[in-house]
Amino acid sequence: MSLDALHIFTWVAPAVVALVAGVLLRRSFHWIAVGAVLLFAALNAAAGIYVLNHFSEPRWSPEGNAPLSAPSLSETPMVGEFLVPLDSALEGVVGGVNDFRAFQQALPIALDFLAASGWALLVAFPLVILAACVSFAKARRRKAEFTKYRATVDSLKDELEQVKRQVAAGYPTHPARSVDAETYRLTSPEA
Repeated sequence: MSLDALHIFTWVAPAVVALVAGVLLRRSFHWIAVGAVLLFAALNAAAGIYVLNHFSEPRWSPEGNAPLSAPSLSETPMVGEFLVPLDSALEGVVGGVNDFRAFQQALPIALDFLAASGWALLVAFPLVILAACVSFAKARRRKAEFTKYRATVDSLKDELEQVKRQVAAGYPTHPARSVDAETYRLTSPEA
């Protein structure tokens, strides 16, 4: 994955997740926004760690920066066979220098990703507070609606009890109905 593709992925993936979740879960869009920001932070942190773990890949280095190579001292006339151990030591030093240069070139890229992750976490903090306030307001409204519905149900229960008492006191019932032991059935006028 190239550097540009990695940047695009860290921006597009949270947007797509937020869009899909926003369509599916419209009522909790404030939490979806928080989740998208946190996903953005996590993806950027993962990208920064990925760059640091794979710092020796050539895609992090600018174009034209070829790795250094050690000269071969073993091909020196007359003393070359005595310089073979020095060749391996020199290759190790040059390899270490190449690794250092690769890390030095990958570090700013990784820090860009980690800085974007940090900024996203900084933005997420007030978003979490805002989402919690919205959720609290929604919960209060639902509780008030439930209390209102509960009061309506209690009122209807009281009215039902009053009707039951009136029926038990001997007020006439509807003449078209008679109570059977198991079911209610309408009686025909001929019966």
